Amino acid sequence: MTAPVTPPRPEPAPVHPHQTLDRAARATQARLSAGVSPHSFIEAWADWAQHMSQAPGRQLELIERAQRNALMLMTQMAGPKTDAAPPFAPRPFDHRFRHKGWQKQPFHLWQQAFLATQDWWDFATEPLRGLRPENAERTRFMVRQALDVVSPSNFPLLNPEILAATIRSGGRNLTEGAVNAAHDALKTVTQARDPVPEGYRLGQDLACTPGQVVFRNDLFELIQYAPQTKEVRSEPILIVPAWIMKYYILDLSPQNSMVSYLVRQGFTVFVISWCNPTAAQAELALEDYRTDGVMAALGAVNAIVPDQKVHAVGYCLGGTILAIAAATMARDRDHRLASITLMAAQVDFAEAGELLLFVDESQVAFLEDMMWDQGYLDRPQMARTFSAIRSEDLIWSRAVQRYFLGKEDTPTDMGVWLADTTRMPARMHSQYLRGLFLENRLTAGRFAVEGQVIALKDISAPIFAVATETDHIAPWRSVYKTQLFTNCDLTFVLTSGGHNSGIVNEPGNPRSRFRVSHRPTGALYVGPDAWLERNADRQGSWWPEWADWLAGKSSGTQPSPKALGAAARGLPPIEAAPGSYVHQM
Repeated sequence: MTAPVTPPRPEPAPVHPHQTLDRAARATQARLSAGVSPHSFIEAWADWAQHMSQAPGRQLELIERAQRNALMLMTQMAGPKTDAAPPFAPRPFDHRFRHKGWQKQPFHLWQQAFLATQDWWDFATEPLRGLRPENAERTRFMVRQALDVVSPSNFPLLNPEILAATIRSGGRNLTEGAVNAAHDALKTVTQARDPVPEGYRLGQDLACTPGQVVFRNDLFELIQYAPQTKEVRSEPILIVPAWIMKYYILDLSPQNSMVSYLVRQGFTVFVISWCNPTAAQAELALEDYRTDGVMAALGAVNAIVPDQKVHAVGYCLGGTILAIAAATMARDRDHRLASITLMAAQVDFAEAGELLLFVDESQVAFLEDMMWDQGYLDRPQMARTFSAIRSEDLIWSRAVQRYFLGKEDTPTDMGVWLADTTRMPARMHSQYLRGLFLENRLTAGRFAVEGQVIALKDISAPIFAVATETDHIAPWRSVYKTQLFTNCDLTFVLTSGGHNSGIVNEPGNPRSRFRVSHRPTGALYVGPDAWLERNADRQGSWWPEWADWLAGKSSGTQPSPKALGAAARGLPPIEAAPGSYVHQM
C-alpha cells in the first residue's frame, strides 16, 4: 500500500533583523500619503506609458481624438448655441459648473477646454492590449486627480460664481472663506471635532428611538427597542451594522429612521452598537467580530425572545460578516435564522469598484505598516480615500463653497453622522483587505472558519439583497453577485441613491424608486444586464416592500413584551438607548 504523499510545507517568510526600521519608515510615509502606496501608482503609470509607446495605432487614435476635440472647441469660441447641447458635458456627479455664469464667454470656453482635456485623457487611459486593466484604471485615476487640481472652477479669477459673489459682497466671501480655511487647517492638525450643531444631539434628535441596552461586552452593546404596537411579529429582527460606521445611520432623525419604521410595523428590533476600537484592541480579528459580535448578539436575542428564529439584517461590512456567520451556521446545521437581509453588502470582491484602486500587495503592506504603528486605521484616513474617488464633488466643490464663497456647511443628520468617525482595528482590517478584497477567498472556496472552509451556497434561509444604483463603495453589479453564489430563495432590490442615501430611503421621498425581482430556490442565473431589462422601475421607497417580505417570512404575532431584556435570564436593561459605545470618540 502506497503511503500518502505529504505536500511540502511552504518556507516561512524570512525574518530580517532590521524590518522594524523598514516598517516604521513606511508607516511614516503612509501617514503623509494617506495610506496610498506611491509604488503602485508609479508602476501603473510606467506600465501604461510603456504599452502606449509600443502602440502606433493607438497613438494615431489619440491624435485624431485631439483634432476632433480641438475642432469642437473652435465651434464654441463664439459662445454656446441655445438650440444645441455643448459638445462636452460634466459627469452626473460633477457639480462644479452648475452656475449660469459658465454659459457666458470666456468662462464657457474655459469650461469646455477643461472638459475636452478630461475627455481626451479618459480616452487615452482606456484599456490597451497587454496593459493590466487595474493599471489602466489607476492611470486614469491619477490623471483625473491632477486635472481636478487645475480645473478653472478652483481659481477665483476663472470662476464666474466666485467673481459674482465677490462683487456682490464687496469681498466679504473671501474673508469668510479664509476664516473657514484656517479653521479646517487647525482642525486637521489637532484632529479636533466641531461641536454637534443644535438640533442634532445624539439620543435627543438623532438615535432617539426609545429602547434599552440589554447586553454589553468589550466589542458591542445590544440595543432592544421598545414596541410601539399592541402585538409584535413572533420573530425578532437583529441588525448588524458595519463597524466602519456608527450604527445610528439606521436610526437618524425620527422621520427617516429605519429602526423606528420597523418598530412601527410591529417588529421587535435589536441593533448592534459596535465599540470604537483603540490601539489596545489592535489584535481584534475578523473572527472576533463573528463570534463575540454576531453570534454573541444572536445568543442574547434568543435568550430574550426564546424559541423563535431571527430575521438577521446586515449593512455594508456588517452584511459581509453576517453572510460569513450564516454560511458557518448552515455548515454546522444551526437553523436559528428565519431570513437574511443584506444591504449594500458584498460577498464577492472581484468587481468591488474604484476601491480596488487602493488594494494590491504594495497598498495593503503600506496600510498594514501604518496600522502596526498606530494600532488601527483611523476614519479620517479612510474618509480621504472615499472622497478621492469622487473628488470633483466631495473635495473641490466643497472647497470652493467654503473657501471662496464663504459658505458654511449646511448641517444635516447624515452630515453629522458622517463626521462622527470611527476606527478599524489593525488585525481585522488587514484580514479584511487581504482575505476578502485582495484574495477574494469567500467566493473562491478558500475562506475557512474554525479550520473548515465555508460556502455561501449552503445557506438555506431566504435572502433579501439590496443594492443601490450609484454606490461607489459597493457597486450594485458586485452586490448582485449574491445571486451567483447562493442557491436559496432570494429577492433582489436595486434602489435609487448611493451607499447611504439608497438605504436610508424612507417612504414619502418623491425621488425614490426601485426595481425588485424574486428568484426561487434552484432557479437559473440571470446576468445583471438582462435582469435590468426585465425589471421595470417602481416609484417609492423599497422599505414597504421589505417590511411585507419580512412579515411573509414570519410565523405570526404575539402580545408585545411588557419589559425589555430578560432579567430572569441575566439580561436586564443596562441603560437607555443609544447607550455608551455610540458616544466613544
